[in-house]
Amino acid sequence: MPIETTTDKFESDVLASQKPVVVDFWAEWCGPCRMISPILEEIAEEYREKLTIAKVNVDHEPDLAMRYNVTGIPLLGVFKGGQMVKQLVGARPKADLLNELAEFIS
Repeated sequence: MPIETTTDKFESDVLASQKPVVVDFWAEWCGPCRMISPILEEIAEEYREKLTIAKVNVDHEPDLAMRYNVTGIPLLGVFKGGQMVKQLVGARPKADLLNELAEFIS
């Protein structure tokens, strides 16, 4: 299951993680965010040994959204070694997401 993270826990949940972390910046009112959510849950379960999926509600955590220049959602930010190394904007099919994440889960 994806973890819910906040500004207070972002350092320990994401930046200090030993595994790559895919952060889903989302909001409850966002249709594409709701479409991609079950796909991310599947990926979190299937690849839990290799990566972590974290969710940040941009309405509840505007400081994190501003810090990472989130201007459109859903935005998936891939963090590795404490840095955002990749951004994917918009909902995508599972196969496309896995293709984009292949370098982190192979």
